[in-house]
Amino acid sequence: MAERVLVGMSGGVDSSVAAALLVEQGFDVVGVTMKLWGGESDSGCCSVSDVDDARWVANQLGIEHHVFNFGDEFNEHVVNPFVDTHRTGGTPNPCIECNRHIKFDLFFDRASVLGFDRIATGHYARIATLDDGTFRMQRSIDPLKDQSYVLHMLGQDVLARVLLPIGGWHKPDLRAEAERRGLVTAGKPDSQDVCFITKDGGREDFLAARGGLTPGVILTEDGKQVGEVPATELVTIGQRKGLNVSGMSEPQFVVDVNLQESIVTIGPRRSLQDIETGFTQPVWAHEPFTGDALVQASAHGTAFPAIVEFDRVVWHKNRDRIAPGQSLVFYDNDLVIGGAIAT
Repeated sequence: MAERVLVGMSGGVDSSVAAALLVEQGFDVVGVTMKLWGGESDSGCCSVSDVDDARWVANQLGIEHHVFNFGDEFNEHVVNPFVDTHRTGGTPNPCIECNRHIKFDLFFDRASVLGFDRIATGHYARIATLDDGTFRMQRSIDPLKDQSYVLHMLGQDVLARVLLPIGGWHKPDLRAEAERRGLVTAGKPDSQDVCFITKDGGREDFLAARGGLTPGVILTEDGKQVGEVPATELVTIGQRKGLNVSGMSEPQFVVDVNLQESIVTIGPRRSLQDIETGFTQPVWAHEPFTGDALVQASAHGTAFPAIVEFDRVVWHKNRDRIAPGQSLVFYDNDLVIGGAIAT
């Protein structure tokens, strides 16, 4: 009997091809679109048209399609923490929290209850099986689309039962495959990362509608006021653009944000650099790890060599400070060891 697979279908081309490949490989496939955000959105996901597109593809593939409404859980685990982190001076990563709590926790549990053997998604990553029988998240072969960073939190229970059918594809080839198969999503543009932030209003309008924003002052490192910001909560460590300061002898970056006193401190690039970054809430692919690793601090950033310790990363060379709230992901070459949240 074929293994039963519940595949998340967002209505985009990636998950459409993922579902098609699974059907072709002989799995008993059922498609599900997760309804997460019910508010205003222009990102191309969670809309009625996306559900329709996913349903059309399911019909083309001859598989069942359902909609799971996880809106309340999405607000609890993704939207509310996004707002709270900004209010405390951090820089949240809502896509990671969505994967952590919704797409690979709630969805995984629902699939198990419904009797499915596996789940699958259209993420660009792979699953590696090591000689000792344990599993690791592995980078996709397309470095421009790799999503292993945002899937770093997956443990052995999920890694053993998740399928990532497009991790071995490059995006142009995948679109060509969708066209060859005549899938209705073949030419659909990619959605932006944060589905609940609109392009017009941005974070400013979203956060302002959920409790207001606090104006602040910009100080140099020696305490001289050189400007103002309309919302301290929107300023990020390392930020250079949008500060509107002039007359400085060299480029200025945000080196500190004090939410309690509404103060943004700026300084030259050298003041932004540090030799270590603290972290909290570590998660591991298999067992806790300390030692040499490559550490990546943003979804499309570069992984730099460092030593992972109990509660911090010690860089081999000084690096720009990481904004609190961002995820640090630890790699052994292209295999994910684990990750944590920068402090």
